[in-house]
Amino acid sequence: MKKSLKLDTVGWMIGISALVLFASSSLRHELFQSTAWDLGIFDQAVYLISQGKAPISSFLGFHILGDHAAWIFYPLALLYKIYPSVYWLFALQAAALALGALPTWHLARQAGLKESQALAIAATYLLYPLIFNINLFDFHPEVMVLPALLGAVLAARGKHIWWFCFSIILVLGCKAVLSLTVAAMGVWLLFFEKRRVYGAIAIISGLAWFAIATKGIIPFFGTESASVERHLGRYGYLGNSFSEIIQNLLAQPEIILEKLFSFDNLGYLVLLLAPIIWGISPQGMTPLISTIPCLAINLFADYQPQKELLHQYSLPILPFLLLSVISSLAAGRGLLQQKRAIILWSLVAFVSLAKFTYFGERYLKSLDTWQATREAIAQVQPLGNVLTTDEIAPHLSHRTLIKLIQSNSPIVNLKIFNYILLNIRHHGLSSNQEFDIYLLNQLKNQSDFKLQYQRDDVYLFVKD
Repeated sequence: MKKSLKLDTVGWMIGISALVLFASSSLRHELFQSTAWDLGIFDQAVYLISQGKAPISSFLGFHILGDHAAWIFYPLALLYKIYPSVYWLFALQAAALALGALPTWHLARQAGLKESQALAIAATYLLYPLIFNINLFDFHPEVMVLPALLGAVLAARGKHIWWFCFSIILVLGCKAVLSLTVAAMGVWLLFFEKRRVYGAIAIISGLAWFAIATKGIIPFFGTESASVERHLGRYGYLGNSFSEIIQNLLAQPEIILEKLFSFDNLGYLVLLLAPIIWGISPQGMTPLISTIPCLAINLFADYQPQKELLHQYSLPILPFLLLSVISSLAAGRGLLQQKRAIILWSLVAFVSLAKFTYFGERYLKSLDTWQATREAIAQVQPLGNVLTTDEIAPHLSHRTLIKLIQSNSPIVNLKIFNYILLNIRHHGLSSNQEFDIYLLNQLKNQSDFKLQYQRDDVYLFVKD
């Protein structure tokens, strides 16, 4: 009876968290703060699949499988067959992020922690700042790896092989690079958890899928130049190709050491560990072996978003940080042992690092054109080709062709669009006011387009 009550408490925590996360991402979207990169990309891909069309992203310029070999978009399209709405993605993301607390609780109990400690660990997971922050950054399929990775470890320890295999397959389907985390987890399971069969499955499947995805799927569905730009551009200081990077690593290891031991990386590690530092001890370090690929990718990158708790890049690390804390507590280690102290620390970390304050001035900055933007969007008919801003695009991405107004890459042929929607006052991430005014004047002088709507510096042009 007591265990049932604890599980009921975890269930309530998960349900409330999912509702808060869904409401937060939905409100952000309604305030025109979501973006084409990445919500528009993924929403358009899932929509096109649901319509039986090739998911060629007009934002990327190639098939969605050429991005990260994430085949998970195909089963997700079944939701859009019921009703095509971006809110499916928000609901799925909120549910996946919140649901990770359930295997976390079970893993804590499986390790021998007291029920109060297990409950505190589940709360620590839900209050970890990355959970709330990534939910605000559009949508990313890798959110599903949190319950999947934790579920895989739970299945391996409980010797449920089919559940383990399903979890691994789900992780691999979310993003190609996650296959390295799966392989590293396999090493940990094989040598430290003594789960030889499970470790072997993870290592083989991880390495095999990485080779298939990077050498087959991504080059086939994408383009070579796009692949290099998207996957190697953040490591340009090492070279412009895989072979050049390897040569520089062997010939000039000081380049890596200089990048590795930097203040940016030190700050990143502090952010990563601060919410759970109370539970890290030498006795619980072995699960962190699984974090090596993801952590190395982030530490070596010359890209600031990979060194903070705002984006998706650190998601594969979190499950193993929690497993490390659970192992420490199970060994009687850790600075905090009591539920109240653990939850209090987690609350302080959440208040300090979670970006709920974005719902203040940052997310309200375009409120003065909110009504006008909604009215303009309502006049854009389905299927017509659209050129618009980065923040408006996710509201119109259910079509084959939609592109962004980009000041650094002006589109010359405006005639391919049926609708051009501008917000001069809030130009978006990809443009600037000077270029938008230039485009506005150009459209006013073109006989092919007529101004259909104008209010509060929002302009909708329609091709005659």
